[in-house]
Amino acid sequence: MQVHRPFLLSSITLAVLSLINQASAADATPNSSEVSSTLVAPENKPAEAQQVVVTGSALGRGLRKVDAPYSITTATEEQMREAAPLSTADLFKIVPGVYAETSGGQTGPNIEVAGFPGGGDANYVTIQLNGAPIFPAPTLSFMDNSSMFRLDDTIDHMEALVSGPNTVLSNGQPGATMNFILKTGEGGDEGLLRTTFGTGNARRYDAYYGGKISDGWFATIGGFYRTDNGVRDSQFPTNDGYQLTGTLTRLLDDGKVTLYARTLKDKNLFFTAIPVSASAAGVPTGAFPGFDPLTGSLYGNETRFFTIQTAPGQTQNIDMANGRGADVHTFGIDFNQKIHDWEVSNKLNYVSGDMQTNAFFTGSVPQTMSSYLNAALTKANGNSATVIAGGLATGGTATYTDGSGAVDPNQQVLNAGAWYVDKQIRSTTDELKFSKELMKDHTFTFGTFLADYSSQDLWYLGNSVLMTATSNPKPINVILNNGAVISNNGIDGPVSYAQHDSYNGQKTAFFIADQWKLNPQLTLDAGLRYETQRVNATLGNITSGNIDSNPLHLYNQGTSILTGTYQSVTQTDHATSLTLGGGYKLTPNVNLYARVNSGHLMPQFDDIRGDAGTSATAPVQDIKTYEVGIKAVNSEFSLYASVFHKDFTGIQQSQILTNGSTVWYNYGSQTNGALFEGAWRPFTNFQLAFSGDYEDGKYTGFQGIDSSTGTSNNGNQLQRQPKFQSRLTPSYRVPTSWGSIKMYGTYSYIGKRYSDIQNQQVLPSYNTLDAGILAVVGDKLEFRLTGTNLNNTLGLTEGDSRVLGAGSGVIMARPIFGRAFEASVTYRF
Repeated sequence: MQVHRPFLLSSITLAVLSLINQASAADATPNSSEVSSTLVAPENKPAEAQQVVVTGSALGRGLRKVDAPYSITTATEEQMREAAPLSTADLFKIVPGVYAETSGGQTGPNIEVAGFPGGGDANYVTIQLNGAPIFPAPTLSFMDNSSMFRLDDTIDHMEALVSGPNTVLSNGQPGATMNFILKTGEGGDEGLLRTTFGTGNARRYDAYYGGKISDGWFATIGGFYRTDNGVRDSQFPTNDGYQLTGTLTRLLDDGKVTLYARTLKDKNLFFTAIPVSASAAGVPTGAFPGFDPLTGSLYGNETRFFTIQTAPGQTQNIDMANGRGADVHTFGIDFNQKIHDWEVSNKLNYVSGDMQTNAFFTGSVPQTMSSYLNAALTKANGNSATVIAGGLATGGTATYTDGSGAVDPNQQVLNAGAWYVDKQIRSTTDELKFSKELMKDHTFTFGTFLADYSSQDLWYLGNSVLMTATSNPKPINVILNNGAVISNNGIDGPVSYAQHDSYNGQKTAFFIADQWKLNPQLTLDAGLRYETQRVNATLGNITSGNIDSNPLHLYNQGTSILTGTYQSVTQTDHATSLTLGGGYKLTPNVNLYARVNSGHLMPQFDDIRGDAGTSATAPVQDIKTYEVGIKAVNSEFSLYASVFHKDFTGIQQSQILTNGSTVWYNYGSQTNGALFEGAWRPFTNFQLAFSGDYEDGKYTGFQGIDSSTGTSNNGNQLQRQPKFQSRLTPSYRVPTSWGSIKMYGTYSYIGKRYSDIQNQQVLPSYNTLDAGILAVVGDKLEFRLTGTNLNNTLGLTEGDSRVLGAGSGVIMARPIFGRAFEASVTYRF
């Protein structure tokens, strides 16, 4: 932190001094036409052609979306609402080349970027607020950027780009960046109150107000409170929490500064794989008997509270209602000012809080109660200490923990781990850049990006709970007739993976960029970034032991126990990224572009931990992207399309298996593909929007680090990524004497994927249908009704990540949510 403090203080001082110096300079608001001229569509030109974006631009100002020589998707506040996203990550479905698995609920998504091999989490996705990353590392275990952010009415619009110049800007994200721009109140006084009701007794209350508070000063405040039991009824709130955001903006001479603050406290259940019927080849075929894959849940009143033993005399309480939620506070300063001939921009962001996970993580497929008892007998009789203490067991009893009696021997049962993770996080980031037009149409930019971030982690993983393989299940106790306790209060396996670790990361990056408009048609740009990252980790040592000395307590033997001693690991990495692109205008609103990127992804905290105690060093991923595209806009039609090639090396990945062991492997990949999005407007008030992507990605250079992985995966399709996906969204607005009615819908198709690197766990293609209707009454009232997954399709987004290979007859998989409806009433003032 000492390295960064002088710079951060100087950045704050720069903004504050500008405020003070100009507060008395002009009490009148600057000429409004001068401030907003770039956002107004010139007469007789399509409005979309004049849309301005700031994400990916190295300049101190924005540029027209159609002129940007890279792929970028935008969404207004209304477009985001019409997309009916289930979460922040789910909004990525409108971005070609990004596939977000949001079947886990509001948080904890797996987000895949076309051609970027992942296998879980969101390594290649950054969420920004006003151009500043929420957290400089895109993903840590049990935490991604999107889980720290919620959508509400304080957001003005969204900009998302895949690859592009962000390889050298901000935190250097080579994959996808989704930038949310806050409202500032500059557009005029605006207020709203909204009440929303929906499936699962969902209730949400939103409020927002923003506008001018005095000459040159603007402010906003808004947020929400919500609670619901979810599409998957868990007998207690699935989501429960609130968010509050405020901004204060001062217009300056040739600039402005915005201060923003946001607090989020939201608890969200996290859903993992459930049993699904499958063919003999392991291909999913439908529902597992007695468990609806669209609405079923392993959570319930009987499986809400657990106490796990973590060491002799030590326990950890788990409340599943806490879920995988966030208690996070954000503060930022967004400063832009023209000083003489220089455009100066500074984006400072500070985040701190708690990211906690209390959730079930499933393991092996269900079996009958009698089969489980037979395995328990074999386990107990194979333990010499147990046999000495109680003799050989010849039978046992299985009873429900709630006292409701014995379990039927034919009852299907399964194991799910009641895992606990607590992450105390903190992050400070600052991007300062200077731009100057050296000569007409030739602009040079340079700047720095600094980050200081940390995570204090406490993990208890690998334990298991025995329960019925039903929705809202019942935990089960098992005792053998020799006195051996197999399951105690439902817990039949100990913590097998404990951690008490501390991490601190520091990034220092310097970048330069140059844009040169050679003539009215041709524009070239280039950027270079040099980054240094240093990670210091203090890792808790563990040992394996029994919680108590009773050899008949088989449920707590072999527990992973923290010793209270620590080891330190330090790793420093350096990398250089570059981007080179250009655009050629065939007409003012038709632009051809090409771009070459050489980017990187630095090792994350979890990569460093995986190399502790070995001679290995977590590698820096090298990522090369080549893209050629076209952008064309007129009043009737718009098209944004590109083809790409992506080449990866130096990827390290781990997988925790059912038995608690971890396998590691290194690999690379190569992918060819295409992205497209656009809209057709054949007549007034009607639009047919479309988007999608095709990709052919294969693993290369695969190296298994242990005997369970091997090298036979070269040439396999990148896991979890469909070769083809698309969306078709028609909308029609009907003006009336009292307002208007707008009807809209979306048909989505997701192609066949594989859940695993080995391409043995098939995830079949599926399609969904969403629809909505919006009635606007005058300029005050709005009524909206939306439905998601109206065709109630069974779509699977994840197989069994705890096993290698495919199952047969029954598999564990994670389905999308079933049909749901939502209705809202909005009053604007």
